[in-house]
Amino acid sequence: MPFIGCIADDFTGGTDLANNLVKSGFRTRQTIGVPVEQPGRDDDTIDAVVVALKSRSLPASEAVEAALSALAWLRQQGCEKFYFKYCSTFDSTPDGNIGPVAEALMEALGVTGTLFCPAFPATGRTVYQGHLFVGDRLLNDSGMESHPLTPMADADLVRWLGRQSRRDVGLIAYSDLSLGEAAVRARIDALIDEGKALIVTDTLDDAHLDLLARASAHLPLVTGGSGLALGLKNLSPTTATDAGRLPTAAGSAVVLAGSASRRTREQIEHAATRLPTFTIDPRRLQESFDATVDDAIRWAEPQLGPTPLLIHSDTRPEAIEAAQSQLGVEAAGALIERAMATLAERLLVLGVRQWIVAGGETSGAIVQALGITSLKIGPEIAPGVPWTHAATAQGDIHLALKSGNFGAREMFTNAWEIVR
Repeated sequence: MPFIGCIADDFTGGTDLANNLVKSGFRTRQTIGVPVEQPGRDDDTIDAVVVALKSRSLPASEAVEAALSALAWLRQQGCEKFYFKYCSTFDSTPDGNIGPVAEALMEALGVTGTLFCPAFPATGRTVYQGHLFVGDRLLNDSGMESHPLTPMADADLVRWLGRQSRRDVGLIAYSDLSLGEAAVRARIDALIDEGKALIVTDTLDDAHLDLLARASAHLPLVTGGSGLALGLKNLSPTTATDAGRLPTAAGSAVVLAGSASRRTREQIEHAATRLPTFTIDPRRLQESFDATVDDAIRWAEPQLGPTPLLIHSDTRPEAIEAAQSQLGVEAAGALIERAMATLAERLLVLGVRQWIVAGGETSGAIVQALGITSLKIGPEIAPGVPWTHAATAQGDIHLALKSGNFGAREMFTNAWEIVR
């Protein structure tokens, strides 16, 4: 298997993908943004590199520019096969930016077709007849239709991708998958020959991920959620049994949750009855940002220790609606991101060394604020959520970056023993 270069459109998504690559036997490094240094291929302990961007919610033109920059860097490192990773709920708008980024990568690589496989069956994301399901609900009836930045109003991925792309969209249907690897590979090539360069894939279980990974092994570029990486285990260069081993964690522990997703709300509700908890209202941040952050620090400092503290944005639906109405959707989200990043900087100085961060945008803001440029991927907490180990100016930390909808309800209370 050639050295794999991966581009993820947010930081938690990058960690999710890196986690699944490690599980498939790829010794994996994740970078935060496009590195300045040149790590090169002289490190033969690395089989895959994931460049995690913060581009999911950018305008399509800016997301394309960021992805092409990452691609150029990965090619300089000697990567031969490429993987564009986006959310398993296909988070995007009719204008992009999944389609535009994929098409730009295709043009840069000179390829005529690629797969779109967002499914991650282990987390309930499946695709049937081109329609994306979350559990037993169509995507547009799963809560994602109310996402503040990328509301998913249509579960038909062939139609949705077609709206944001210039090329025609095809489908590898369930009936195709039942015919086996050779038939699926032939179907992929036939669709590309017909001019249907963007190929959505039905996927109902992990066996389909394995089949699709094998059938698309000849393609220089694939795209999808992190689930497709699990299918690469049959193609991996090594078992890499020690790939997920990290040092033992120590120091104070904190959960910073900026996501308003349904699963994160459930995790907050569970943890709030068991952990010391501080709630942040974005409207108060607007009125007095510094005073609100100072209040949170004064509350946290005397309680810091091995028992985790929970600091979260107000996730009550009425509070979110009021904040977005008063401040605007983007401004309300940006305030929370800025507050969480500022809190992280100050808590790091106070000795916090174990972190769970909930929300893709929040995670992006925090890793940038802490100056983290690279993550070593460790043991899995839940599908798509590993512990990682990172260096900061204040010392090494253990960090779990959680996509909003991932993880068990008990994650904020039960995840710590894995690394202690």
